[in-house]
Amino acid sequence: MSTANNESRIMAIDFGLKRIGIALSDSLKLFAYPHITLVNDSKLFNELKKIVEEKQVQEIVLGIPTEKQASKTSIVKSIEKFKDELESKIKLKIILWDESYTSSIAQKKILESVTKKNKRQDKGLLDKYSAAVILQEYLDSVLKSEIEIQKGLFKYQKKG
Repeated sequence: MSTANNESRIMAIDFGLKRIGIALSDSLKLFAYPHITLVNDSKLFNELKKIVEEKQVQEIVLGIPTEKQASKTSIVKSIEKFKDELESKIKLKIILWDESYTSSIAQKKILESVTKKNKRQDKGLLDKYSAAVILQEYLDSVLKSEIEIQKGLFKYQKKG
C-alpha cells in the first residue's frame, strides 16, 4: 500500500448558504474531527481544492436533508447544485448523506467540549461540528458494513 493511501482521509461538508462546515477523518478513517468553517463565497472552491490536496482527501461526504425534511426547505436544490459544481471542479467521489439531527447532536458536542461561552457563540463552530457528526455517522456505517462482510465470510469459511 502506498504512503499516500495510508495517509488519505475522507472529508465531510455541512453546506450552508453563508458558511460551509468541514470535517476530516483520521488517516485510519475511524474518527471524524471538526476542521474548519469556510465562507460560502467566490473563493470557496479554491479553498476546498487546497484542503483536498493538503489532507489527501480521497472522497467527500456531503450532508443533505432527507426527503421528509426536503419538502420543507429549498436548500436541497442549492446542495445539489453545489454537488454538481464540486464534482466538476474536484474529481472525487461525492456521497450524499442524511444530515437529520446533526445540528442538535453537534450542539450537544459543543456544550460538552467547548468550555468557554464566548467560543461556543462562534457561528462557524456549529457548522464544522455538524460536518463532523455527518462524517462520524458515515464512518460508523462503513465500519459496520465491513464487520458484517467479515462475519459473513467467516461463516462461509467455517461451512466450507
